[in-house]
Order: sequence, then C-alpha cells, then structure tokens
Amino acid sequence: MLDNHEDDTPERHRATQRSTWVSVAVNLLLTAVQVLVGLHAGSQALVADGIHSLSDLVADFVVLLAAQHSKKGADADHHYGHHRYENAASLVLGGLLLAVGLGMLWSAANKLQQPEHIPQVQLIALWVALGALLAKELLFRYMLAIAEKVRSGMLIANAWHARSDAASSLVVAIGIGGNLLGYPLLDPVAALIVGFMVSRMGWTFAWDALHDLMDRAVSEEEIAGIRNILLQTPGVLGLHDLRTRRMGDLIVVDVHLEIDADMTVEQGHDIAVDASQRVKAGLPVLNVMTHVDPVRRGHA
Repeated sequence: MLDNHEDDTPERHRATQRSTWVSVAVNLLLTAVQVLVGLHAGSQALVADGIHSLSDLVADFVVLLAAQHSKKGADADHHYGHHRYENAASLVLGGLLLAVGLGMLWSAANKLQQPEHIPQVQLIALWVALGALLAKELLFRYMLAIAEKVRSGMLIANAWHARSDAASSLVVAIGIGGNLLGYPLLDPVAALIVGFMVSRMGWTFAWDALHDLMDRAVSEEEIAGIRNILLQTPGVLGLHDLRTRRMGDLIVVDVHLEIDADMTVEQGHDIAVDASQRVKAGLPVLNVMTHVDPVRRGHA
C-alpha cells in the first residue's frame, strides 16, 4: 500500500529562498572586499578566503535551483516526486567545496616552496579578516536556525558551509596577524589550513550525499522510532523486513506487518492504513509501503 506524504513544501520553499538570498548578499559583499583587499594588502590567505566566499555564491545558486525543482510534486516520470534534487544539490555542494579546497592547498604549497616571495601583509587585511569572521558566523547561526526549523538537510549542509567559512576566516586572521608580527610564513600556512578544512568538509558532504542517492538506510534511532510507532498501532501483532531509504529530506519505508489471520481483508487493510498514517504523522516520512502477513495470535 502506497500513501503519499503531504510535506509543507510552501514553507520550506520560502525558508530556502529567504535564507539563501541572504547568504548570496553576504557572500557577494565578502567576495569583493576580501579579494580586492587581499590583493592590495598582499595576503594570499585573505584572497583564498575570498575565493572560498565566491564558491559560496555558486553553492547558493545550486541550492536555489534544487529548491525550485525539489518542491515539484509527483508526475508520470517521477512517481515519488522530485525530492532527490536536494540530495543531488548536496553532492554538488560537496564536490564544489572539495575542488576549491584542493585548489587552495596547491596554491599555498607553491607559495611555501618560495618563502622569499612572500610579501609583508598590510594591517587592513587583518581588519577585513575579522569582519568576515563575524559576518560568516552570524550567517551560519541564521541559516542553521531556519534549516532546523524546516528540517532540510540541504539547508543544514549549506549552513555548515557558512560555518566552514567562519572557521577559515579565523585561521586567516591568525595567519595575517602572524605575518604582521614578523612571521611571513604564517600567511600561506593559514591558506594551507583553510584549504585542508574546506577539502575535508567537501568530501564529507559529497560522500554522505552519494550514499543517500544509493538508498542508504536512515539512522538506527530513526528506524527504532518507526518501529515503535508501528508496533503501537492497534491490531499490529509484530513486524519484520523493515527497510528505509532517503528521498531528499524525507524517508521511504517498506515493512511487513503481522496481522491476526482471523481478520477480514478489510480489517487488515484498515490496520495497515492506520499504521502508515501514524508513522507519517510522527516522522518526516514520504511513503510507507506495507505488506500484511496473516499470523495466528499464538505465533505472533
């Protein structure tokens, strides 16, 4: 039996649009300021952080595109809807972060091989790095609050993308400060650390999204929650072959329910429908496919 989950797509879509456009505005400003000041002040780390902010702009537009498509309902070619656009968007975000991080590592490593060419950084670079740190941390907290409110994994990934920027700006500020104090190597070292952090986060996001696209099961806690709700449904004597997979930020469930063999087909159907509705009411579940297995009460 296949039931359709009516997710609150209008609210989630509006939240995605609003938070992402705020991120676009912040990252557009930061990209321009960081790159221009970094080039003027001779800070490779600040330029690298600016390029990181530029990657965020691309990531934001990926999120907007995915949100536009994922809110579409089921059609003749997509019987379960288009929710996996969100998984695909998370995969693209992860790949983007990984590519940017590896580019930073390459650039910083080349600079460290030629320490005599490392310039003295100007003080303005430090102030810009600290301002970027504050802006990105505030952006992270704003985006994460919205993502958790609408329970969107894609928005959570994008929020943590902003947090990685805040962490990288902190490292950049430390590197610039070290350069100003007479340790020029600290600026490219900061760029190297930022590159590693971005690469690691990109790999994590891409790997998780890839597994979700390959029908990875949900967490043990979520499975236990689904199992408990099903077993608490009146008329369900037991269950087996409970399977789950991700569909965007929602869950698709397949399960065999054990029903009293003496009941009519209609009674068994009603119990299965009730169990399905209970699960969807309590958890972010898109569909529950149930198979009724008749059992004698003494053998349940």
